[in-house]
Amino acid sequence: MATIARSPLASLFLRLGSQVWVRAALFTLIAIVVALAARFVGPLLPFSFRFGLADGAVDELLQIIATAMLTVSTFSVTAMVTAFSSATTTATPRSTPLLIADPTSQNAVSTFVGAFAFSLVGIVALSTGYYESQGRTILFVATLVIIAIVVVTLLRWISHLSTFGRMADVIDRVEKAATVSLETHATHPTLQAHAAVEVPRGAVAVHADEVGYVTHVDVAGLDRLARQHDVEVHVRATPGRIADARVPLAFIDGSGDDDVRAAVRRAFRIEHHRTYEQDPRFGVIALTEIGSRALSAATNDPGTAIEVIAALQRVFSRALALRPDADVAHERVYVPAPRLVDLVDDAFRPLARDGAADVEVQVRLQKCLASLAASAPHQREVFADAARAAEQRARGALDRADRRTLRRAMRGAWTV
Repeated sequence: MATIARSPLASLFLRLGSQVWVRAALFTLIAIVVALAARFVGPLLPFSFRFGLADGAVDELLQIIATAMLTVSTFSVTAMVTAFSSATTTATPRSTPLLIADPTSQNAVSTFVGAFAFSLVGIVALSTGYYESQGRTILFVATLVIIAIVVVTLLRWISHLSTFGRMADVIDRVEKAATVSLETHATHPTLQAHAAVEVPRGAVAVHADEVGYVTHVDVAGLDRLARQHDVEVHVRATPGRIADARVPLAFIDGSGDDDVRAAVRRAFRIEHHRTYEQDPRFGVIALTEIGSRALSAATNDPGTAIEVIAALQRVFSRALALRPDADVAHERVYVPAPRLVDLVDDAFRPLARDGAADVEVQVRLQKCLASLAASAPHQREVFADAARAAEQRARGALDRADRRTLRRAMRGAWTV
């Protein structure tokens, strides 16, 4: 399970690692170093490593690789963009960052671009007489290794394309992101700080300098700051909240000057769009959006909505099975915990509304809520309220026969 108290530097490296260009640049740099290092590896070997090569054999091989890799790289990027576009139009735009961060597609494109760079550097170096005899032999062996890597990567990439960006793949990716975030918050609902209490009178409000979504809170940094200046920090804008003039980022209880307030602001990362990293509600919302779009009149795909309900059931079941960690690592910080009722509303209210006229969706929704209530008896009323609200919406949209079907399903699901 991912740790919730990730440092800003670790968070930055994690976000950079999910970018396509970073991995492609790294693979390209490695390929260039390998191509140029062939000249210096030969003299370092304790034995002579050479065999007869036809004139221009290495050069022709590199020419073929350069041409092929340029074509394959273009095809791969086109396939990725097509998958992103398909997920945006058929599922939800919120799933696109998860597809962009897919390691298999990133490795494929990066390998092809790196092989292209390797071949170009090799061609230029050969044309300038950069290599000696043994260096040319080592370059030839390195070229064979590159070809083997490219072939294996291409086969994996072709297999991956059969599912990449399809509806089931998108649902699985969003479900995984929602599960990781929700499980982490189930274990550390207050980000390893104290649970929120009433803000003391006289506490100084700290507002953001710009309007945007809070995507990350450096709770450890806030705790260090609070210890240094003998203050307490009451966080109010948790990840997923909008930071504006109405909602302060936090309150400082103690003597907080301008420097302290500026340091508190720096502990909050504010962006234009929400992310999955620390936001437990965002993954649930993204899953529900997929189901709501499937229930629209233009799509009319209740089967996908039922799959989404099953995914939501798995996400909540795993989170409800965990117990909060009572240890408090950040003694001078107070953070409000996400409420289960808000998560349940985010997950099931849109599906109950958009699927009110579909009895199959309503039956599956009731069974899901009843199952979750049974798995968490202490939170039973939260799921029972959601079930009653869904039934009330369906009552006005279904005909008499479907209402009877729904009532029978509810009795069977909720009678223990």
